[in-house]
Amino acid sequence: MKSNNSTLNSQLLTLNPLEPIIKSIITQQGAISVAAFMTLVLQHPEYGYYTKGNPIGRTGDFITSPEISQLFGEIVGVWCVDAWKRLGEPERFALLELGAGSGIMMSDIIRVTQKVSGFTNGMNVFILESNQILRGKQKENISIQYSYLESLSEFLSDMPLIIVTNEFFDNMPIRQFEKTFHGWEERMVDVENDMLVFKLRPISSVEQNLIPVEMRDSVPGTVFEFSPVSQTIMKEASEIIVKNKGAMLVIDYGYKETIDCSTLQAISKHEGASILDNPGLVDVSAHVDFRALARVSESFGAKVQFLCIQKEFLENFGISLRADRLKLHVDEKQKHQIDIALNRLLSDDEMGSTFKVLSLAS
Repeated sequence: MKSNNSTLNSQLLTLNPLEPIIKSIITQQGAISVAAFMTLVLQHPEYGYYTKGNPIGRTGDFITSPEISQLFGEIVGVWCVDAWKRLGEPERFALLELGAGSGIMMSDIIRVTQKVSGFTNGMNVFILESNQILRGKQKENISIQYSYLESLSEFLSDMPLIIVTNEFFDNMPIRQFEKTFHGWEERMVDVENDMLVFKLRPISSVEQNLIPVEMRDSVPGTVFEFSPVSQTIMKEASEIIVKNKGAMLVIDYGYKETIDCSTLQAISKHEGASILDNPGLVDVSAHVDFRALARVSESFGAKVQFLCIQKEFLENFGISLRADRLKLHVDEKQKHQIDIALNRLLSDDEMGSTFKVLSLAS
């Protein structure tokens, strides 16, 4: 019996080599924050979810808007041209995508903007991407020359900068705080009976300042989340677009108003999964606090142009008109496919209101 258990444990370690690494860290250092846990499961250099495989597409764990329809990337391209025009149509400028996935959205942007010669001729494309497999996909899908950045701090040019990103900030690590009958405590990941579990720890008086003033007297059970990494990225992006002149478009699932519950979730094969089971093998994410992103940007001099639901953004920039024009040149089956994709992008029951869009400019 002991031999069988040993064999089973060996098989589990082979299937998921990251779990014992996380348990070892916790055993040696004590419980870790949700942010530290997310960093390990998503970005571990060998076994992290976003460093070892291709999670995007119908055969992956989730599918993003650019994979649903070319219309999505084309409308983002329309926004890019609009931003470029508002910047005075600079002869040289940088277009940067954060987390470009398979490269489909950038490919659609490039295709739809080709007829705007000043935009196309002046465009210098950059991509921030950590996943080597996705970098390979990007090389297959993006037809023009571009450069990679490891971080925003590597962007040293004085060119005006236009930044676009879709489903990037939802995977940034978050810290979680919960109001208990003893006050605010931080949600941690610990080991108990050789299993990963959530636990709470009291926070210091200095950490109490992380809780927004309007939430400090909340009832027990209230949860507050914030992403230090997201705030750092928004700080760096805002400083560049204010200094160089530029604009930024952020699209993600998230919320515009304050919420008081946990948004942490795990996805595997397009379905919900356990957050703590199979670390590194499932996608762990959290809903994006768009108000927090906007506040950081404004504090560094950027201006919010709009913050709206995805449906409003896509419709206001002409997605229905573009769909109608596409349907003029296709058969009935393809028309039906366009309508299905459009419904998924716009419907309140699908992505239309769950996803939000933030536009910033200098």
